[in-house]
Amino acid sequence: QVRLVESGGDSVQAGGSLRLSCTASGNTYRSNCVGWFRQSPGKEREGVATIYTDGGPTVYADSVEGRFTVSEDRAKRTVYLQMESLTLEDTATYYCATRVFPPLARDCKPDAAADFGIWGQGTQVTVSS
Repeated sequence: QVRLVESGGDSVQAGGSLRLSCTASGNTYRSNCVGWFRQSPGKEREGVATIYTDGGPTVYADSVEGRFTVSEDRAKRTVYLQMESLTLEDTATYYCATRVFPPLARDCKPDAAADFGIWGQGTQVTVSS
């Protein structure tokens, strides 16, 4: 059906930047809700950011707003997460996910993880001081 693959995770120093990629394959919808989530060992999964892949809108968690930017390249079927001013608290495995069916009203928010039925394998981001 649909497969998502994340890439771009790395080990970086605090204050640095990374760009994560989420590339889709299979029978994807032309437009859908795509989200970025993260999880550290022993912690709950946290919604980071979402984008509706028809040019927007984008929504960000309070913890990353102003530092992270989500964008898309429709031709490449890829969604990006540009991360700036990274802190130790950003260390986590980052996952992208998408809806099984696109929401009719472009309702697409990172605090609604239960709405996302297709997930990638994750990519590790480690921030050191």
